[in-house]
Amino acid sequence: MPRPDQTARLLSRGTWPEAQRIAEILRKETVGGALLLVAAVVALVWANSPWVDAYEAVQEFTFGPSALHLDLSVEAWASDGLLAIFFFVAGLELKREFVAGDLRDPRRGSVPIAAAVGGVIVPAAIYAAVNARAADGALEGWAIPTATDIAFALAVLAVIGRHLPTALRTFLLTLAVVDDLLAIVIIAVFYTDELAVTPLLGALVPLALFAVLVQRRVRSWWLLLPLAVATWTLVHASGVHATVAGVLLAFVVPVVRSDRAGGPAAGPGLAEHFEHRFRPLSSGVAVPVFALMAAGVTLGGLEGARDAVRDPIAIGIVLGLVLGKPIGILTATWLVARFTRADLDADLTWVDVLGLAILAGIGFTVSLLIGDLAFGAGSEADDHVKVAILVGSLTAAVLASVILLSRNRTYRRIRAAELADDDHDGVPDVYQARDTSE
Repeated sequence: MPRPDQTARLLSRGTWPEAQRIAEILRKETVGGALLLVAAVVALVWANSPWVDAYEAVQEFTFGPSALHLDLSVEAWASDGLLAIFFFVAGLELKREFVAGDLRDPRRGSVPIAAAVGGVIVPAAIYAAVNARAADGALEGWAIPTATDIAFALAVLAVIGRHLPTALRTFLLTLAVVDDLLAIVIIAVFYTDELAVTPLLGALVPLALFAVLVQRRVRSWWLLLPLAVATWTLVHASGVHATVAGVLLAFVVPVVRSDRAGGPAAGPGLAEHFEHRFRPLSSGVAVPVFALMAAGVTLGGLEGARDAVRDPIAIGIVLGLVLGKPIGILTATWLVARFTRADLDADLTWVDVLGLAILAGIGFTVSLLIGDLAFGAGSEADDHVKVAILVGSLTAAVLASVILLSRNRTYRRIRAAELADDDHDGVPDVYQARDTSE
């Protein structure tokens, strides 16, 4: 609880070490977002070119050990294998944020959590309402508009929001990471058709060995990688989507150093070490390759695109991303403010929250994954899903750009204050003022 002389603030500035860490993450994710956009454009052009047969041949090319039921297509390896790396990094970030980051304070952590939950519930409800009387099976896609693509969103910010204040950047990043965790829970619970209990229980053995080693601060890849692969293989064999293994592995990695290793003051823990190692692989390879394999949809000219966007499935997705996301996030954030009697930070307004809430309607990577799971890769419904995700994401990006650019002068002023270091001690003055006031 805040002290009597203090007013609780939503989206207030965090600590300087956390601001530095978030800035580093955002730089890496921005590069990944640019690669993601390039991969998506290449996929679309390729799938609508005279060489579409070559694109489909690459997607369907199969390799892997058949004895382990891992003779998968390139498209399946991209969604089941590479995205496990993406979810591993997301799990590490989420655990670190709530164990050692600024969000370990419940007052700060409640805001992005509530916003992420609202940003899942409302889009799903809108989609379900639109498709309540649609063709059989249409409701299977209810979770498609619930996901936020942080790499895509940050690529937009790199162009129009370079001066965005640290608190808003942190809010967007944390919201998207919590969103990813909710998405993986949805995938595990609602998109597991047949569950094989024996492999799932068997996955606990290599997972437990992995946990023991990382708790002892073992970093040897030749010990950890086989256990991680074994966990992934058994989860895949169980019928649960294999990306769940990435989150499970991330959650057993320790965040802070033990007392024997010098404690938190001795430096970053193993979770942060792994995050540094795997984030470039996730944002620079895993996500762009998945986008290259998943985003290619043959539009069939203007008539085909028109038919796609008329589909209730597509309408539900576009409305869920463009309207549902901002309504859910904004409402949840307002409710937190209402019931905790907290005000927004003095430098910010609800227009800023609205801009970020609309930007969170950029759903791409995980939305494409859920679309494949809901309707089957290559189906007509899945093609309409891809068109809708692209239309909804681009619409959200344009609307958010208009709002955030209108506030750019204010953001420049806030950002300049955040970087001012008049005493030249390497720590901006606003963070020192914050420390002395607490």
